[in-house]
Amino acid sequence: MLCFQVSGSGLAGELTVQAGQSIAAAIARAAPGDVVRVERGHYRERLVIDKPLTLKGINRPTLSGDLKGDTIRVTATDVVIDGLIVRDSGDSLLDQNAGIYIWPGAHRAVVRNCDLAYNLFGLWIEKANDVRIENNLITGKRDYRSSSRGNGIQLYNTTGAHIIGNHISFVRDAIYVDVSHHAIFRGNRMHHSRYGTHYMNSYYNLWEGNDSWLNRGGLALMEVRNQVVRNNRAWANSDHGIMLRTIQDAVVENNVVAGNARGFFIYDAEYNTLRNNLVVDNLVGVHLWAGSKNNRVEGNDLIANREQVRYVGARDEVWGSEHGNHWSNYLGWDRDGDGIGDIPYEANDMVDRLSWRHPMTKLLLASPAIQTLRLIGRQFPLLRAPSVVDPNPRMRQTHNDWRNWLGKFYPGSR
Repeated sequence: MLCFQVSGSGLAGELTVQAGQSIAAAIARAAPGDVVRVERGHYRERLVIDKPLTLKGINRPTLSGDLKGDTIRVTATDVVIDGLIVRDSGDSLLDQNAGIYIWPGAHRAVVRNCDLAYNLFGLWIEKANDVRIENNLITGKRDYRSSSRGNGIQLYNTTGAHIIGNHISFVRDAIYVDVSHHAIFRGNRMHHSRYGTHYMNSYYNLWEGNDSWLNRGGLALMEVRNQVVRNNRAWANSDHGIMLRTIQDAVVENNVVAGNARGFFIYDAEYNTLRNNLVVDNLVGVHLWAGSKNNRVEGNDLIANREQVRYVGARDEVWGSEHGNHWSNYLGWDRDGDGIGDIPYEANDMVDRLSWRHPMTKLLLASPAIQTLRLIGRQFPLLRAPSVVDPNPRMRQTHNDWRNWLGKFYPGSR
């Protein structure tokens, strides 16, 4: 059935496909700019969209690729896919089989309000700029081993992507970003994957308001620069909440990392700003090593972490030189009442080093003997090890909701 409707830009055709009819035949008949409406039904087809058009599902029709190749391949610019259930791609990692494969040159593609289920890769987006991936539910081949799955959303060599409001689970990495720049990732929810998101070699991106939980790692930023990472929440991940590895010139602010094995894992990171983050109830609040220096670390709350900072370095690293950070295990005092401790905070003293080598020592951390040992270490500098030092430790936290984040652990990790 073929009819026409008037759009703001002129005459646009509208074709309707009913259950039992062929979507591919309707696409072949459509003119550039047309709308192909697909009514509710189950369609066993693999589609190639090679002209600008809108493929719109009515009452959520299901398109199955019959476990072969890509279920939908987009090769044209300005394609919109809206409101379909797209499932059952092939499982070839070599061929990168996907529910929706956005082919090189298919710029400005839009995929929204779709369910992508039992595909190897949910979406593979390659050398296509200014794509928008919005409000989709993406689940992988959850009966496959993690290493045999694809990623929920894969971006490779793109510019200007908007990845907004997607819910992704049971894939290898929920969002994988490689050589992709000037993108926005906002309001996504990612769980039961290897990494919630995995960044490689990508610059000038915004990661904002996302939730990552019950993964191996929440957010991994690797070999990148000029990132803004703010207002995210990473909790109950079995390894790290946020990894900053070989990263420069990034701003990491107002994030919550809670109940992870390591809240922040910081490796070979320089000239970044970390501010106003809540790091709470992790086994290790911050693991800092491999020459991570020259970073501005201010206004963070480190509360109830079993080990606040695990620092590996040859000299002291100063944090909080301007405004200071809050440390829940600070033992100093504030005689003048200005809200700043009168003696510097040292993250790794003799007791911390002792507990690393002999974990059973942690059973005695609250004892008078251990507290005395800490004081002795401060009195005799020859006994101290290089440490993260905060000269302006704040006496009070700024995140008054920190208690809401207690006890959010990866199952079986505590």
